[in-house]
Amino acid sequence: MTTTPPTAPPDGPKGDGPTVSHPRDEAAGRPVPVLLAGDDFVLNSLLVEALHAQSGPSAWDVRTLELPWPHVPFGPVAEVDEASGSEQEMIEALAGARVCLTQMAPLTARVLDACPDLELFAVSRGGPVNADLAAATARGVRVTFAPGRNAESTAEHTLALMLAAMRRLPHAQDSMRAGRWDSGFYAYDATGLEIAGSVVGLVGCGAVGARVARALHALGAEVLVADPYTDPATLPPGARLVSLPELLASSSVVSLHARLTEETAGLIDAAALAAMPRGSVLVNCARGGLLDYEALTAALAEGHLFAAGLDVFDEEPLAADHPLRSASNAVLSPHLAGASRATARRAATMVAAEAGRWLRGDAPLHCANPQVLESR
Repeated sequence: MTTTPPTAPPDGPKGDGPTVSHPRDEAAGRPVPVLLAGDDFVLNSLLVEALHAQSGPSAWDVRTLELPWPHVPFGPVAEVDEASGSEQEMIEALAGARVCLTQMAPLTARVLDACPDLELFAVSRGGPVNADLAAATARGVRVTFAPGRNAESTAEHTLALMLAAMRRLPHAQDSMRAGRWDSGFYAYDATGLEIAGSVVGLVGCGAVGARVARALHALGAEVLVADPYTDPATLPPGARLVSLPELLASSSVVSLHARLTEETAGLIDAAALAAMPRGSVLVNCARGGLLDYEALTAALAEGHLFAAGLDVFDEEPLAADHPLRSASNAVLSPHLAGASRATARRAATMVAAEAGRWLRGDAPLHCANPQVLESR
């Protein structure tokens, strides 16, 4: 982890947080101190590029902190979750900064207390779980987030896992790497499935699910959607809204795209898996908590399910001895559906845009603690 040292904050009156209309002293030409706490995915170089594209380099006094994620796993830091780095590193790097752009840096009550100049904490991910929203609101700090930053990448990864599982691509690759040219894969019982002509059910149809639906329709699938919060008039072309029981009973492929809430936790349990047609496929690139993985493992082993494509799990990282690792009909990836260079660039652009709005005195587009906007 490396930092560039902060410069001393400019003299003069401190801004008034979210109600400031002119955060920069234009007469004196003083740039705003900003911390870019990037990592090895959302790079500091991307943040710098996006910030300068938004407001010009003269608007900002930039210092950087390089966090160790993803080479060092994220985890809890004090009261926040999925964070990278430490409170003390953030306190030192944030000294005098009024704005912070980051993906993984922890924003805790201790950090906030030690950094009273901070006014905007822009998180370049779909949910700012690394920020203590209550503490930020109490101190007048806006916390923004970046919904949809990885929707395209996750939709594409969903299709990749779906196709790999249906066409049994890992089996073919393993055979080729072992030096074989196995024409036995043409045997009827060994061949895979097609999307064209299949009924594919999507549980949830938000930013990711809608993209998957459009792609599946283009490939010739009949697309069913189970989502009680979706307006039928807004469904993608070719998709039809049905109940979850109808979707499970009718679909040869089921793909999960719901949010994880108290309502949806464990939604796809043993009974739901049993309701799917024998020989069907399950894909999950959403959240591990949606699915009963013990029941899924049993359904794969027994042959009730033809295959599964999984990017998320109920416990991460997946245990080395987890039976899914040895399930020949499971295609696995380590929670990287959102990992694309385009996602990283989009994330940097979205938080830089929030910094630009703050600089102009505009309201944030995606505020995680909107109460802070009404505090004055």
